[in-house]
Amino acid sequence: MSIYDAPVKTLEGQAASLKDHEGEAILFVNVASKCGLTPQYTALEEIHEKYKDRGFTVIGVPCNQFRGQEPGTAEEIREFCSSTYGVTFPILEKADVNGAQTHPLYQELKETADAEGNAGDIAWNFEKFLVAPGGKVVARFRPQTTPDDPTVTSAIEGVLPK
Repeated sequence: MSIYDAPVKTLEGQAASLKDHEGEAILFVNVASKCGLTPQYTALEEIHEKYKDRGFTVIGVPCNQFRGQEPGTAEEIREFCSSTYGVTFPILEKADVNGAQTHPLYQELKETADAEGNAGDIAWNFEKFLVAPGGKVVARFRPQTTPDDPTVTSAIEGVLPK
């Protein structure tokens, strides 16, 4: 399966298609509003703004699987992200990233290993997956690696289509 075939919905529950981003580099991030790593939204928005005109987007996927740190409704999540962090990048509906109900997108993403060679379950909120234009998952960054870390930005710059 291609990541573009994974069924997705917007945060508001409307059908969407990842095929709309097929020619772009994408950084998928499972996000949460009440996590110690939540301030990473600032850097996510900054790299989204920095590279969006070069064929890049961040896509957030809210997840409530880690100590219930994303308990809000779609409206509450949207309001929090917008008013607190000025988020303009796409946010999909809340989804499971581990376990029996793992979203098909994350079933695909989790097959990619991190720099230490470890694939499999998502460790925590704010795990990042970089997808090159065309759909190949090219990098996995664990939660503590910030979006503006040089390893992340270098990887992004290496797959930008423009």
